[in-house]
Order: sequence, then C-alpha cells, then structure tokens
Amino acid sequence: MGDRLDGKVAVVTGAGRGIGRGVALLLAEEGASVVVNDHGSDVDGTGSSHAPADYVVEEIKSRGGNAVANYDDVSEMDGGEALIRTAVDSFEHVDVLVNSVGILRDRMIYQMTPEEFDVVIRNNVKGTFAPTKFAAILFRQQRSGRIVNMTSDAGLGDVGRSNYAAASEAIIGLTRTVGRDLGRYGVTCNAISPMVETRLFPGTVDEYRVAEGFHTTPDERAGIGPSPAITEWDGPGHADDPDNVAPLAVYLCTYASPSINCNVFGVRRGSIFLYSNPAVERGIHKWGRFTMDEMDLLVPTMIGSGF
Repeated sequence: MGDRLDGKVAVVTGAGRGIGRGVALLLAEEGASVVVNDHGSDVDGTGSSHAPADYVVEEIKSRGGNAVANYDDVSEMDGGEALIRTAVDSFEHVDVLVNSVGILRDRMIYQMTPEEFDVVIRNNVKGTFAPTKFAAILFRQQRSGRIVNMTSDAGLGDVGRSNYAAASEAIIGLTRTVGRDLGRYGVTCNAISPMVETRLFPGTVDEYRVAEGFHTTPDERAGIGPSPAITEWDGPGHADDPDNVAPLAVYLCTYASPSINCNVFGVRRGSIFLYSNPAVERGIHKWGRFTMDEMDLLVPTMIGSGF
C-alpha cells in the first residue's frame, strides 16, 4: 500500500468497470477512502445494476482499503449531488473527483436520431458536470481539490460518432474552464484521453478501427504519430489494459504537482502524451471590413490549404 493519498477521500464515477475500476483500485492502494459510483448501465446507457460497484468495493476491502458503493445516475443533478453527499456522509469530506462515465450510440450523422444524440450528451457531458458542480462547492470552501475527467479523441474526427465527438470536446472545454474557475482556490482540473481496451472499445484500437473500415488511427489524427512498438510488455496486464490509465490519473489526484491544471493528456499503451492547447495558426488582417473580392484573393493564399 502507498501513502500518497493517506487521509484523502476520492469519488470515482463509472468505477464498476474498465478505466474507472482501475483508478478506484489504485486510489485505494495509495491510501484514499473511495466512493465507488456506478449506475451499472449497459454500453448504450440502458439498464442498471448494483453488482459492478459492489464488486469493486469488495475488491478494495479485500486488499485492506476503505470504500463504499454508490449507484446514483450522475447524469441527473440529483444523482450528482447525492454522490457527493455519500462521500461526505461516509468519510466527512471530499478531496478528489474522477469522472469516468461514458456510453456510445454510434450512427452516421444522416441516420442519427435526436434521442441518440441527446442521450450521449446527457450521459457523458452532464455526467461529468453534475458531480463536478457539487464537488466544486466543497473544494472552493476548503481551498483544495483535484478533478480528473476522462474524455476521448473522437472530437478530432471520428466517423459515425457525431454525438460522442461532441460530448468529448465538451468535456475538454469543461475541463479547461473548471480549472480556471477553481484554480485560484487551490483546485486543479485535468482530462485524460485514453485509448485502451474497454467495453466501449473491445479489442485493440487498431484492430477495431481497421475492422470498421477506417484508414487513419486516432493517434494520426491527434498528430502524435504511432505509438512506439512494444516488443515485450513490462509488468502486469497487457498493452491495451484499461488499468494502464490509472497511474497518470492517480498522480494527477495527488498534491505532488499543484501547477498541472487545465491540461489534456493522452495514454496509449506504454506512452503518455500532453496535448497542446488550441492556438491561432495564421491570420489575415485589415483595418475595416473585408470585401468579398478580398476574400476571394486572400483566403485561398493566406489561410487555405497549401499555404
């Protein structure tokens, strides 16, 4: 057992399986008392079950840790509030929030229904917002706190996932804004875009994309290039194990690096990446309104492709 988070209380949403489970286990291993939240839904967001959260709580306790289960739907404001209240009622305070909820409803844009779009936005984005809002109230009062949000590279462009892409980019924007809202109070908020094997993405990333007929990988679209070849995996699990995300997530939950705020990281097999923040690449300027003739002349040469 480690001691990096001794005496701290951590809340992890979506902690019954996959990435959330790995993060919850490592937080407990580092000394935190953990609230394991999972509504127990299927990949598409339907259904519910207490079993996933209960199982992880038992795992933590069997290893000598301290944990309680919570089954609230955090995409509802009442659920987000109840989750944070569970932490306070059980352990008297909250120090860490990891948001790791996510569902898929894949469909080409011309086939996607409003319900399929709305349910992914509500679950993934509001499921991040609701717990964050109520944790932030406490973090502001105590002048400390750590928030880590899970997102994805879908917003860089992913066929058939306009809803998931929109939700992923929204979480990134939420992360940067929450970090700025709360940074003055000693609170940090960062995001991780993991590419690992989970219920949402069974099989290795490249296998999944090739099977679906995609010709560019998320790594290529992100501009980070292919992950380095791994000839022999070192340690437990495997190269695409969701538990590989936990070390970075838990490190961001500690107080070792208080200046890490408003960032987006990527985790790919044996690599960790830091994404750059958006910046102006080039521009055209005039003291006054552009005419359409000027647009015809300037945009293709100054901003268009090939410049």
